[in-house]
Amino acid sequence: MDQPFTQSATDINKIGEVIEARTDQLLAQCYRLHEAPPLGSLIKTREGSIEIYGIVAGASTHALDSGRRIIARGEHEETDEAVFAANPQLARLLVTDFTAIVAGHKSDGTVRHYLPPRPARIHAFVHTCLADEARQFAASLDFIDLIAAARRDFAVDEVVAACLRRLAAVQTDPQDFLVRAGKHLTVLMSEEFQRLNSILKRLK
Repeated sequence: MDQPFTQSATDINKIGEVIEARTDQLLAQCYRLHEAPPLGSLIKTREGSIEIYGIVAGASTHALDSGRRIIARGEHEETDEAVFAANPQLARLLVTDFTAIVAGHKSDGTVRHYLPPRPARIHAFVHTCLADEARQFAASLDFIDLIAAARRDFAVDEVVAACLRRLAAVQTDPQDFLVRAGKHLTVLMSEEFQRLNSILKRLK
């Protein structure tokens, strides 16, 4: 499992900027190629005085110019690192971005697990969350409702499971957290047994 919410210097640095935003979703561009936060990570950005929380739902690395197709360059190289060393221009031609499902916000010092009044601002900085903030965010499990109800543009159930695994890892009692999360999901998805069972299997 990826190491979640560590309190290293990397986590307190901004990792990118919002480049598209809706009330329920945002797209952020990473400052570093291939360094999107892992699936299920808790990130935050701002809209004025409001902090907006999101759960990473997918990432992509692609050509900066959508009309320019990427071509293979490593036939005579031994590693992919060597490909980039031999073609330094690639760092300027490629970009990594990620999508996050909005899962709540903080206003007046209180975490609220419903959608913020406005979407994040374009070019707002995006940060990963520290362990203490992740625990505060997950003190209530109502954020699960927002993720589970997200558009099916991505693998929502995988995102729910990945998010809960990562949040569990920073709890004082990870197993208790997962048990409570499982009970919350059971109530939320009482009529979607197959979907519920699929998520619960991924929490083991």
